[in-house]
Amino acid sequence: MITKRVPGFLINLSIEELNLIILEEVRTLALAFPSAVERSSHGAICFFIQNNKPLCYYHDNHRNDGKVSLWCPVYLDLQQELIRSEPSKYFKPQTSSSGTFREWIGIYLQENEPEWERITGILEDAFRKIASARLIAQYEDDKVGT
Repeated sequence: MITKRVPGFLINLSIEELNLIILEEVRTLALAFPSAVERSSHGAICFFIQNNKPLCYYHDNHRNDGKVSLWCPVYLDLQQELIRSEPSKYFKPQTSSSGTFREWIGIYLQENEPEWERITGILEDAFRKIASARLIAQYEDDKVGT
């Protein structure tokens, strides 16, 4: 059991319940982008833009590491800065033989209380990195309209 602070009180959650809450928050954030879809990829939950460009992967016990994490594409300088400044929260995912994940950041979601505002910013940067100019403009217009 894990004790989680909810405004006004503490609640006890199992690891599974906590992981579902975390996944739902990730899902809400990721699916807020234009043309975002969710599907499985390489055994993990992945959110894609236009069903072909990965925005982020949600990993629960990836390769039996016992951790819950979110992987997002980022620019190399941001990746290095985050890992250097907070290695308990951020990590560099293993690069695949094809070079995938070289410029990605991993964010531990279970060890620390996730900083959802910061994660939202990382996802926005990831979206801007992978999306077309048309989708980025649509996203910016939607943000201004809300």
